Amino acid sequence: MPDLTHGDDAAAVNSLRSAVMRLSRRLKHQRVDESLSPTEMSVLGTLSLCGKATPGELARKEHVQPPSMTRIVALLEAKGLVRLEPHPEDRRQKVVTKTEQAEAMLAESRAKRNAFLATLVDGLDEDEWAKLRAAAPVLEKLAHL
Repeated sequence: MPDLTHGDDAAAVNSLRSAVMRLSRRLKHQRVDESLSPTEMSVLGTLSLCGKATPGELARKEHVQPPSMTRIVALLEAKGLVRLEPHPEDRRQKVVTKTEQAEAMLAESRAKRNAFLATLVDGLDEDEWAKLRAAAPVLEKLAHL
């Protein structure tokens, strides 16, 4: 295991943190619907990946408290972006699914953000692009640990 508190490894961790945060901020500005908060968009993205979930499951995946997720889901439902359905096994719970409107919004958002990243990548040389392509699965793994 590398020493992440001193020397080159610590500098690499610091550089990675800073770069990921800056790039994330820039991507957040590439929104197609300014009426949705980044958290609301994140919840829709999570639903896109998992298909459907209870508010409690969404709260865990999004690292927010259940009451906060209940409010977020209610806002998304009021905007026509999610549907609440009865849970198939537990009548006390609801299952949240995204609507077709949400899927269209997510597709447009992904296209806009991908186009933005493509313009950035266009400024890389072939060696830098190869390294970034190779690093993408590792960054994806870090994002889900």
